[in-house]
Amino acid sequence: MKKSVLTRYRVMAYTTGVLLVLLCLSMIAKYGMDIGGAADFTRVVAIAHGWLYVVYLIFAFDLGSKAKWPVGKQLWVLIAGTIPTAAFFVERRISRELEAKVADRAPVTAKA
Repeated sequence: MKKSVLTRYRVMAYTTGVLLVLLCLSMIAKYGMDIGGAADFTRVVAIAHGWLYVVYLIFAFDLGSKAKWPVGKQLWVLIAGTIPTAAFFVERRISRELEAKVADRAPVTAKA
């Protein structure tokens, strides 16, 4: 497995996680506090999170299939993008697990 597969998953996990937290905060501002511009901000963040979550699903599925994960683990990683802050914790755990595998498969270069 290439390091780029893990890197693009990590980027999308953080992006999805940040947008989901922003979406939750904007929903609180819109419905709970009735702040004026919160409706427009909520709409923009919701659309961005929705589209980028689809990209996250593609990258997470690609990572899981290349890492040969069981179905349960794959589903947990895919669902992590829908639970606020879960993407951060799942990403960290997955990264620690797979960085060792990526490092083992990396070619060793000779230094002159």
